[in-house]
Amino acid sequence: MGRLSTHVLDTAIGRPAASVKIELFGLKGDAWSPIKSNATNADGRTDKPLLEGADLKAGRYRIEFHIGDYFRKSGAALSDPPFLDVVPIQIGIADPTLHYHVPLLCTPWGYTTYRGS
Repeated sequence: MGRLSTHVLDTAIGRPAASVKIELFGLKGDAWSPIKSNATNADGRTDKPLLEGADLKAGRYRIEFHIGDYFRKSGAALSDPPFLDVVPIQIGIADPTLHYHVPLLCTPWGYTTYRGS
């Protein structure tokens, strides 16, 4: 059964990022449509995959990570406005029977991602 999952790691402190708001969108025609909103748990992961099974379809998706709010709440020193606020990552799902994992490793000043497992 295919699924789309994620996790967030605060690399500034070397720990999972808890309570990061995550929004998932799907591309329908020329417009992004909201699919769901979630937040990370204490382990920096969502309690369930963002999508799984029949809900995961081939297509284009955008995951928005609200890390500006996370870093503000954590007490990190931020500029005003923050350098990074909402990080959008657009991905393509070619085979919805596979597991697609999209981790976000971030600080207030930079981020990286990759297709994980």
